[in-house]
Amino acid sequence: MNLISAGIIVLMSMVSAARAADSGTRLPLRTVDSVDLNRYSGTWYEIARYPNRFQRDCQSDTKAEYTLRQDGKVQVVNSCRQKSGKTKTARGTAKVADRTTNAKLRVTFFWPFYGDYWVIGLSPDYRYAIVGEPKRKYLWILSRTPEIDETTYQEIVKQVRTVGYDPERLIKTRQSPKGGPSAANSVSN
Repeated sequence: MNLISAGIIVLMSMVSAARAADSGTRLPLRTVDSVDLNRYSGTWYEIARYPNRFQRDCQSDTKAEYTLRQDGKVQVVNSCRQKSGKTKTARGTAKVADRTTNAKLRVTFFWPFYGDYWVIGLSPDYRYAIVGEPKRKYLWILSRTPEIDETTYQEIVKQVRTVGYDPERLIKTRQSPKGGPSAANSVSN
C-alpha cells in the first residue's frame, strides 16, 4: 500500500468517525406530550426566532393567528410589519400529523409543499410556546402577549439549549405596544 492510499483510508476513517460522533450528539427532537388545539387557537406574538428566508422582510410586529376549522385542520394567518411600514400577510393551512399528541403539524402556505411545525415547549397555561422542526433549522418562541418578562425568556432559552438548539442564533422580535406600528427593526439577542 502506498502513502496516498494509506492517507485516503485514514481520512475516510476520520470523516466516518466524525459523522458518527455528530449524529450521536443530538437526540431526536421531542414534542410536548399533548396540545389542546382549541386552547392553542388564537393569537400568538413572535418573541424571537431563528433567521429564515421567508421572514427576511419582517422587521417588527410579527404574529400568528390560528383558527381550528370544522374539518380538524388549522387555518394559519401570519403577519408582520415590513421595513416600509406595510403589513405582510401569509395565509396557510396546517394538518395534524400526530393525532396522539396534536403536537406535530404539517403547514403549507403554498400547496403541495408542507413544512414541519412541532410544538416542543408549551407552558401549562398556554402563555408561551416553543415551535421547531426535527432538523432544528427553524425555531420560534411565541407568547400570548407582545412581550414576556426576562426571567421567563431565560427559562425558555434554557429549554431551547437542552433540546439541541443554539440560543445564540435567536433574534428577538420587536413588538409595538398593543401591536401598533414600530419604527425599530428586530434586535439581536
